[in-house]
Amino acid sequence: MGIYEELVGRGLIAQVTNEDEIREMVNNGKATFYIGFDCTADSLHVGHFMALCLMKRLQMAGNKPIALIGDGTTMIGDPSGRTDMRKMLTREDIVHNAECFKRQMEKFIDFSDDKALMLYNSEWLMPLNYIELLREVGACFSVNNMLRAECYKQRMEKGLSFLEFNYMIMQSYDFYYMFQHYGCNMQFGGNDQWSNMLGGTELIRRKLGKDAHAMTINLLLNSEGKKMGKTASGAVWLDPNKTSPFEFYQYWRNVDDADVIKCLRMLTFLPLEEIDAMADWKDAKLNEAKDILAYELTKLVHSQEEADKAREASRALFSGKGDATHMPATQIAAEKLADGKIGIMALLVECGLCASNSEARRLVQQGGISVDETKVESIDATFDAEALSGDGVIIKKGKKVFHRAFI
Repeated sequence: MGIYEELVGRGLIAQVTNEDEIREMVNNGKATFYIGFDCTADSLHVGHFMALCLMKRLQMAGNKPIALIGDGTTMIGDPSGRTDMRKMLTREDIVHNAECFKRQMEKFIDFSDDKALMLYNSEWLMPLNYIELLREVGACFSVNNMLRAECYKQRMEKGLSFLEFNYMIMQSYDFYYMFQHYGCNMQFGGNDQWSNMLGGTELIRRKLGKDAHAMTINLLLNSEGKKMGKTASGAVWLDPNKTSPFEFYQYWRNVDDADVIKCLRMLTFLPLEEIDAMADWKDAKLNEAKDILAYELTKLVHSQEEADKAREASRALFSGKGDATHMPATQIAAEKLADGKIGIMALLVECGLCASNSEARRLVQQGGISVDETKVESIDATFDAEALSGDGVIIKKGKKVFHRAFI
């Protein structure tokens, strides 16, 4: 099985410009391909993770990845998948975010010995003269076609700014530039990027008379058609300081039954035959598949050591066996205890589980808090030094958030 056939088997491929040519290129290690990452946050998230795994798979098959840090296009803002305009970031924020991306990407992709490139599109976008750009590429874009693109159509009702309207031209120019200067012959991206990617292949064809290729991968959606990688508190980040290894593990350990096998196929590097053998697992065996999923992904993102710790902490929660010390924890300072006790609302705020006493009050009153598997019924509940000593107490917020508090 070639790498292209494996990508098909894993359910990753959504759209391609020329399947026969792309199959021949990637199966024979002839693709120099890029995926772009705009610097909209100080960490990559689960949505980026699938793109990084794709780059790793293709590199292992002998192809050359280009990780394009979109520090230039971030100045414009991609309207794809948005119902409103993205927040404008300062140049300083973008530089900081780009550096964070760089450190995380190096965990997945081998940049040694020219096996991969990391480029920054500000290097060629920022020096562009607007009049020269319009004369060079403006005639290659049809406004009628652009307005039919899905990324623009969904914004027309609420208003599409001229700033964002330029994004397709910028992304297309990236491909055009790298095709000429770095031999980049293929672009990969999420299937919400299809219109932008076709803009690049068309620009190369019209300006250079040559063929370039594009392939989109399926977005990671749950069985209800919603994007995965989101929790009640926000995105699932790859930065352990934003989403701890335990929280990352727990997210995958708690995916819906209907999504387990799909996630194993799309995100892990386990052989397809091994995953297919799990397809009929039910009940306890399906929970085992969830554990395998959580462990494999935590190992990929955070290391085997962190995956082992997260698994131990998870087992401590659900079976009473294992080491609970590895779950997120907060040490309560002695001065936070009044008369040797701390109230439940203050405890939730101290642990960062609630932003305020009023939020903590609502959670308790709605039955959303348990301590050591007992639901907290009253906002007046307190915990003394004896309860918090040793391993402390385990607080459960909702169904999936766990936190240990101790003194």
